[in-house]
Amino acid sequence: MAAKKKERPSNYIIQDQDRLLPIANVSRVIRKALPIHGKLSKQAAECIQECVSEFISFITSEAAEKCSIEQRKTLNGEDILHAMYSLGFDNYAETLKIYLAKYREYEVEESEARRRKYLQRKEKIKLERLAKEGEENTDEPGGASGADEYIEEEQSDYAASSESDLLDPSDIVLL
Repeated sequence: MAAKKKERPSNYIIQDQDRLLPIANVSRVIRKALPIHGKLSKQAAECIQECVSEFISFITSEAAEKCSIEQRKTLNGEDILHAMYSLGFDNYAETLKIYLAKYREYEVEESEARRRKYLQRKEKIKLERLAKEGEENTDEPGGASGADEYIEEEQSDYAASSESDLLDPSDIVLL
C-alpha cells in the first residue's frame, strides 16, 4: 500500500500563527539588541515579526525553487546561501556562510565530545561491574542490571542534543 499524500483543499487559508514567527521569540531577540533600559512597543514587535517572517518566506521560497529544479525535497544551508546570493543579499550571505562553517565545526566537536564522554562512562561502568562481580563472586540471573540501564540512558543522552548546545545566532554582528 502506498502512502497517501495529504492534500490541502484549494480554499486552504494559512492562519497568521502558521505564517508568522512566534511573537515571544521575536521580542526576545529584539530585546537582546536593545540597550538595558530600552523599551519595545507591541506594535513595533508585531511589525518586525511581519517583516522577519516575510523575509524568511522570501529566502525559503527561492531556496525551495532551487531544490525543486534539482528534484530534491530537503533544503540545506547551501540552498539558503545560494538564495541569498541570487536575491542580492550578498553581505548577509557572507556572514551566514561564516556562521554556518563555525556551526558545523562546533557540531562536529560537540558530537566527538559527547561520544568520548559516553565511552568513558561506559568503560567506568564496565570496570565497576567487574569489580563488584569480583567481590560478590556470584552470578545473578535475570534482566538488565543497573549498569546496563545506565548505559542505555547514556546512549539516549548521546543521541539527543539540547538547545543550550547550539550557537546563538544573535551573537553574530552584521557589519
